Amino acid sequence: MHGTPHIVSDVMTHTVAAVGRGATFKEIVQLMQDWKVSALPVLEGEGRVVGVVSEADLLPKEEFRDSDPDRYTQLRRLSDLAKAGAVTAEELMTSPALTVRADATLAQAARIMARAKVKRLPVVDAVGMLEGLVSRADLLKVFLRTDEDIAEEVRREVVSYLFPTPDSNVRVEVHNGVVKLAGQVRDTALVPVAARLTRAVEGVVDVDFALTRHARPTDAPAPGPRSADSA
Repeated sequence: MHGTPHIVSDVMTHTVAAVGRGATFKEIVQLMQDWKVSALPVLEGEGRVVGVVSEADLLPKEEFRDSDPDRYTQLRRLSDLAKAGAVTAEELMTSPALTVRADATLAQAARIMARAKVKRLPVVDAVGMLEGLVSRADLLKVFLRTDEDIAEEVRREVVSYLFPTPDSNVRVEVHNGVVKLAGQVRDTALVPVAARLTRAVEGVVDVDFALTRHARPTDAPAPGPRSADSA
């Protein structure tokens, strides 16, 4: 099996807006507006990612702008109150930054985003230098693959691997990303394996099966005893 999975470098954005530790609050807001993004990597030196500043980091300044939080709120939201008084990226950023490597699979990147509830991740090399950015929208690009492309990969990477001819006769049909496998196979015990491998193909939305067992010649019922008249 070698056709999948796709990796982050296949879909990531290489040109990325970023700021240094000393960037001011207004500079950060302006850059987000100009680039139409909701978060910016914070860099030091020649491009090492040390944090990320997002809209969520900026909003406390507006939220607490004209309020006088009570003692309970001060204790419960100490971090937000600190950010409300922050004026530079270093004070505002979330650090250390949550990042991903360019050779990570799309599934790995998706799990990191889901667990951390973030919309994008800086892509870094082995020493933490910024290489790009991957977003939720980037991860969904695999669902733009054509049905024909998906069908060809399923035939090559799943069907020919599990159900080689002439023992099996399996047809692959794909419509709007939904894969249907139909025909006869020698070993129906492999159907769950085929389901898992097919779902792992990038761009597959769902899988449907209409596979039946291919009867072997030895599966035919044995002839009954011959009568004396037929001898």
